[in-house]
Amino acid sequence: MAQPDAQERFFALLNAAIHDGTPVKLTLGKHRGADATLKNIFVRPVTLKAGPQFSFVYRHATRDVTKNLSPADALKLIANLIGRDFLDAHLFTPVQTAQLEIGKEGQARVSIKNASSAPAAAPSAHDREKEYLISPDAPWLQALGITNENAQPREGMAAKFRQINKFIELLSHLTAETALPMDRPFRIVDMGCGKGYLTFAAASYFGQRAEVLGIEARSELVTLCQRVVDDVRFNTLKFAAGTIADAKLDHVDVLIALHACDTATDDAIAKGIAAQASLIVVSPCCQKELRPQLTAPPVLSDALKHGIFQERQAEFVTDALRAMLLEWAGYRTKVFEFVSTEHTAKNLMIAAVKDHPPGNETIAQKLREFARFYGIHNQKLASHLGVSL
Repeated sequence: MAQPDAQERFFALLNAAIHDGTPVKLTLGKHRGADATLKNIFVRPVTLKAGPQFSFVYRHATRDVTKNLSPADALKLIANLIGRDFLDAHLFTPVQTAQLEIGKEGQARVSIKNASSAPAAAPSAHDREKEYLISPDAPWLQALGITNENAQPREGMAAKFRQINKFIELLSHLTAETALPMDRPFRIVDMGCGKGYLTFAAASYFGQRAEVLGIEARSELVTLCQRVVDDVRFNTLKFAAGTIADAKLDHVDVLIALHACDTATDDAIAKGIAAQASLIVVSPCCQKELRPQLTAPPVLSDALKHGIFQERQAEFVTDALRAMLLEWAGYRTKVFEFVSTEHTAKNLMIAAVKDHPPGNETIAQKLREFARFYGIHNQKLASHLGVSL
């Protein structure tokens, strides 16, 4: 009897995973279709009101497009895409990783790696009204003063509870499109974690899939958080005292720094890049460093004589430079607003996924031109990375 070819073997694994309800994610790469802006497609199971579906995230150069399909339609579309529009496919399940590679002449090969210690798939969640990624009856929520003994948000904490769930929803999407290890728990470091609301949330959501470390300068908060860890028996979560600038990181897969003030955000990003983190997520605040340097181009001089515009322009220039420096360092970067209940009504969030070699000179030239336009000669992250402006 003839042995099945590589594509048949891969689709047999895919079919079995989908029918069993076990896939973690599917990534399609090496695009060769007509749309030059399309880079990848990420497929994952979701739960809709209509029942189980598969979410297809089409990653374009400057935007994402999401489509939801039934399992049967998802299989048909995947079979149509592989070998025609995409020459590479990665299937990740709790028990194995399978990669299908197709050459330009049509030759194919499949490689399969067992993952006996691979973590179970994260629970899928999408389009839910009263169901949360972080359950309100989680003991740590009550221990940190967010919920009461009836698993209801305390007075003034409802917005915080929604923020926690929104952050975990964002983080779940970002990690789904990131090349994280499957043969070991991936490591999350939350720098400047404060009271640890989001640190606990990450540990709670990912469970045994991740090891989580919270770093905080205020020792009293570290003591509080570690006591809660011991009480609720989170064996994947730890807290340590220290500053972002002085933290020594052995290895990091996901680095988080929310509301790190002024250049502390630059310190955190630099730590993540140096540790070769696959995903960096920061929400900057108090962008003061560049304001004294900011020189208004003639066309903007009248507008920037107003202090409020100077402040907003300094925020824009600072975070735009950070995004460009991350691109230079090898990261695909997205900048968007994240609703917060602390600091301001809305906060900027920068999410960077490592996906190309660092040191692109074209990007370096563009960021130098950008800095020169605003009269910027020094910036903390650029200095950390050794990039001359």
